[in-house]
Amino acid sequence: MGYRYPRTDDFHGGTIRQRTDTYQLVMFWSDTIKYTRTAGQVRHAPDEDYRLLLPVAGELVLRQDGQEVRLAPDAGCLLTLAAPLEVLQNASMRALIMSIPAQEVNGRLNRSSPLIAGLDLTSGLGRVVGDMLTGLHKERDTLTSGQFDAVSDRLVELLCMLAAGDDRPTAPGHLNEVERVVRRYIREHAADPDMTGATMAQALGWSLRQVQLALRHAGTTPRELIREERLRLVRDRLRAPAYRHMTITELAYASGFSSSSALSTAFRQRFGVCPREMRHAGPQSVGDTRRS
Repeated sequence: MGYRYPRTDDFHGGTIRQRTDTYQLVMFWSDTIKYTRTAGQVRHAPDEDYRLLLPVAGELVLRQDGQEVRLAPDAGCLLTLAAPLEVLQNASMRALIMSIPAQEVNGRLNRSSPLIAGLDLTSGLGRVVGDMLTGLHKERDTLTSGQFDAVSDRLVELLCMLAAGDDRPTAPGHLNEVERVVRRYIREHAADPDMTGATMAQALGWSLRQVQLALRHAGTTPRELIREERLRLVRDRLRAPAYRHMTITELAYASGFSSSSALSTAFRQRFGVCPREMRHAGPQSVGDTRRS
């Protein structure tokens, strides 16, 4: 990184560093300074790892990827040196910066692109993350390397949940539970024409990203699953005597489809016949070869 400061003859600053083979945590302070990382520096000195930045005193401004974030105490930022960056720091600035291996972030957030986001550390999960970071620094003389890494691992997991807007872990067992609950919810609300992945996630108290991750783990998406359950609903109603009085158009609207033509197209793709043909052929004419 490049740097510039107003007084080259009288500059004061310092750092305190904790480091293992996996993580590094630095407390730093200095007089006014401007850091830059240019596109040329990114090419010639690649660094894919992320940094969690938490001001303890003073204020700084970060610019990256067309965004600007102004940070003061109780606000954090997750950023990368894999893209050009500019940091302006005032003279009263003290901050903690934690280096995090790229794979620890990319795997959880499903991304490998520049990320710069203001994180609220005043309450809830954000406050827990901030307290853990400052606690790691304060207890630097009492923690072993193994303990430092163990706390850092948990901190990064919580940080990624915070950055993604999640409040639940994403372990494989939990993904299976999310998938099960999502499938049940969609089955029960398939006829709601306003249901989308976002509204369903909000109703269940999860983030859309978390729902998408769980369904991707199962080989599907919210859109595909909603369409599938609506088609199953129409199929069952076509076979049920209680719905014989309803036209195909009425069934389409009552089952969450925007039109009878949209239903007919999707239904033929899914079951190989149109809705009218299934109704006339009787309940045993067409089997569903897909797994329920």
